[in-house]
Amino acid sequence: MKRIGIAVVVAALVAVPLVQAVQAEVSVNVNVGVPMVPVIPAPPIAVAAPPQIVLSAPPEFILPPSLGFYVAVGIPYDMFYIGNTYYLYRDNYWYRGPNYGGPWRVIDRGHLPPGLRKHKYERIRYLRDEEYRSYREDHDHYRGEHFRPDKEWKEHRKEERERWKEERKWEKEERGHGRGRGHDHDD
Repeated sequence: MKRIGIAVVVAALVAVPLVQAVQAEVSVNVNVGVPMVPVIPAPPIAVAAPPQIVLSAPPEFILPPSLGFYVAVGIPYDMFYIGNTYYLYRDNYWYRGPNYGGPWRVIDRGHLPPGLRKHKYERIRYLRDEEYRSYREDHDHYRGEHFRPDKEWKEHRKEERERWKEERKWEKEERGHGRGRGHDHDD
């Protein structure tokens, strides 16, 4: 019986580390990886729809000397004309178009022409209104530049360019003849 007792004691001694090892294996819990975070889709970017500009006639533009570009007057829109392109400011967006009636495309303020970009919007409106008062008070004798982008205006501008070219040509010829005359006198 002693043998059985010793065998039981030996078995118990061997079983205790095995039980502890099994318990250690079972009790060890390791999490590896990043916890799952729900992906929330980004809200859609709001893009301004091109405005619909309705005018019964082509707008009139004046050129305030302090701005250096044309501004539309007498219409309910803030429209500008620079370098054969029209610009519109509406609902905190800037637009660009090839014609005063559009089609309009949204443009970032950083891509505006330097003359338009260098002035604050409120300052542009102030200078426009100041020049427009002068224009209205003495329309027939207004000395500033102004135009209306219609067919007659385009023809007028074309005639002005042709006249300017002719004047430049004539001045050049006069300068050429003047040089020769200075050396033709007899002493």
